[in-house]
Amino acid sequence: MLDLLPDLFDIYPEQLQLAEPLFNDYGGKVIFSGEIITVDCFNDNSKVKELVATDGTGKVMVVDGKGSLTRALLGDMLAELAVKNGWQGIVINGCIRDAGTIATLALGVKALGCNPIKTEKLGVGEVNKNIKFANLEFIAGQYIYGDSNGLAISKKQLVLK
Repeated sequence: MLDLLPDLFDIYPEQLQLAEPLFNDYGGKVIFSGEIITVDCFNDNSKVKELVATDGTGKVMVVDGKGSLTRALLGDMLAELAVKNGWQGIVINGCIRDAGTIATLALGVKALGCNPIKTEKLGVGEVNKNIKFANLEFIAGQYIYGDSNGLAISKKQLVLK
């Protein structure tokens, strides 16, 4: 399968909401989906670092970096740890770094862009808080679907028939 969203929208048009097309694909896994876990942070990826060290089986981390382009909220070491712990994907309203390495990993990664500068780790941020960007509200426990056509969310898990 090379596309997920067109098929999902054909079957479940009323149950899906489409994100604005703001994101670039960086991960080696273009098609991904899972339960949403949210992170709200600004130029500090401490909570991202904490979460990638936990079991991410069937989950996608959605990070609201407030659209900041001045620091990277995900780099190769955290992305590798996310793969090791079963995360399906990470969506960032902000930047990543180490894009060449991340492209080789079995992880869906969407972000606004790249910036080679890492963040300070000050322990700032909130997990599983409702966040809004790309004309959507991301709520922990709902579901997200990504492919090269974009991103969509639903209140419950949807499957292709």
